Amino acid sequence: MPRVTFIQANGREDVVDVVDDTSVMQSAMDNLVSGIIADCGGELTCATCHVYVDDQSSFEPPTAEEADMLECAVDPEPESRLSCQLILRGETSTFVRVPASQL
Repeated sequence: MPRVTFIQANGREDVVDVVDDTSVMQSAMDNLVSGIIADCGGELTCATCHVYVDDQSSFEPPTAEEADMLECAVDPEPESRLSCQLILRGETSTFVRVPASQL
């Protein structure tokens, strides 16, 4: 079962166990993790599920569409990803940093 640790801007950590083939965004929404707004519900049209992922080896590389949408994110960094595009599989443990603001 995959595990995600959401690290908030204030340092608080929310640890969530999820079923395979769930997006990081959906796991945040299902577990009421603050800081992930997800206005578009995972349709890749808003960038309000932006997170920072230092180790992206468990995920597919970003598509051109995701890269374009990340240009709209608040304070993008090289490790920025849209959590709706990060699918959790297997026994992975993933750490994501939630930005201080999505808007």
